[in-house]
Amino acid sequence: MILLICGVIQVTDFNSENQFFQSIYDDDSIVWMGQNTNHFPTPAAIKRAMVDSIDKEEYHKYPPPYGLEELRALILEDLSLSSDHGVHVTEGGTESLYQVTRSLLHPGDVMISTDPGYYVIHRFAELCGAKVLDLPIYSADNAYKLTPDMVNEVTDERTKLLALVDPLNPLGITYTAKEVKAFCEIAQDAGIYVLNDVTYRDVATLHTLAAGFYPEGTVTIYSFSKNCGFAGLRLGAHIATNELIQQIAHYKINDLGTSVVSQVAGIAALKTKLDWLPKVVESIKANQVIIRDAVAKIEGAYLPVYPSQGSMFVIDISGTGKTSESVAGEMLKRGFFIREAEYTTRRYADRYVRASFAIPKQQVERFAIELTNVFQS
Repeated sequence: MILLICGVIQVTDFNSENQFFQSIYDDDSIVWMGQNTNHFPTPAAIKRAMVDSIDKEEYHKYPPPYGLEELRALILEDLSLSSDHGVHVTEGGTESLYQVTRSLLHPGDVMISTDPGYYVIHRFAELCGAKVLDLPIYSADNAYKLTPDMVNEVTDERTKLLALVDPLNPLGITYTAKEVKAFCEIAQDAGIYVLNDVTYRDVATLHTLAAGFYPEGTVTIYSFSKNCGFAGLRLGAHIATNELIQQIAHYKINDLGTSVVSQVAGIAALKTKLDWLPKVVESIKANQVIIRDAVAKIEGAYLPVYPSQGSMFVIDISGTGKTSESVAGEMLKRGFFIREAEYTTRRYADRYVRASFAIPKQQVERFAIELTNVFQS
C-alpha cells in the first residue's frame, strides 16, 4: 500500500507512516495545523498539578478502571448531566470511539454518518462488520450539514447507530437544538443509538447535547485534546446512562485505568476552566478572521463554512487549479502541517484542504502569508 501524506511523503507501510509523524513531531519549526490540536500555553495550575502528582510518585499504582472519581464527577458537571449517567475515562476520545462502536455494532448492522466526516469512526464501524452510510453533505444546499430528512430517508431495520459529530470535523458546522431534537426523535422511533462526539463543543457559540433529548440511547464522546490542549496526554471519556454504559463496559480494552498524571491534569483543567477557556476560544475566533482574509485574496478559493464552530475548517481550492495534495505538500515545505482532503472524505478529495488554528496569532499570520504565496507560485 502506498499513501501520500501532505502530497509529498510516501507511506508504504506501518513503519514509514510512523517515521513521517516522528519527523514532524521532532521538528519544532513546523507549525502544527494538521490535527486540530490546541497549542496555546498550558495554565500554571494544570502544570503544577501534574508535577505534584509526579513528585508524589502516584503513578506507581493502577488508577480505578473507569477513572478517578473526582474526574468522573467533574465531567458530568461540565456536561450538565445527572447522576443517572456513568462516565468511563479512557486514553483519549479515540479509545472511547473504538469501544463504543465495538459494543453497539455487529456484522450486518448499518451506521449512518457523513462525508466529509471523521473517518476514524467509519473505520471502527467497518472493523465490526457493519456497513457505513456516509451521506454526502458537501453542499451549500444543505448548509454543509447532515439533515434530519437525510437520516430519516435511509433509516431502516438494519440501522443501528447514528454518528453525530457536533461540531463536525472537518467542516466546523454545528447543529441547532431543533436539529438535534429531530435527529434524536428519529433515532428513538427507530430504536437506534446516537453516538454524539462533542470533542469541539467548547469552541461552539451554542451547543446542544443529544443526551438531553434521548438519554437512554445516546453515548457522548468527550475529549480533553482540543479544549485543554492535552492531545499528547491521551485523555477522554464516554458517557451514557448507567444501564447503557454497563453494557459498553463489557467491551473495554483496558481494565487497568488511564494515566493518573493525565487524569490529575484533567481535574485541574476542569476546576479552572472558566479561568483559561474564554481566552482560548477568543483566540481561535480571531485566528479564523486572519485566515478568512487571506483566502479572500486567492482566486478560486473560498471557505464553505465560516465562522467555524470548531478549531478547524476547510478551504475549498477546487477553483484554483491546484490539488489538495500539492497544496498540503507546498505548505509543509514552508513549515506548516495541514491535511489534504483525503483524510476526511471519500467523495471530495479534490476539493479542499483542512487547516486548524488553535495556535498563537503570530503563527497564523505567517500561515496566511505563505498560503497566498503558494497560489501565486
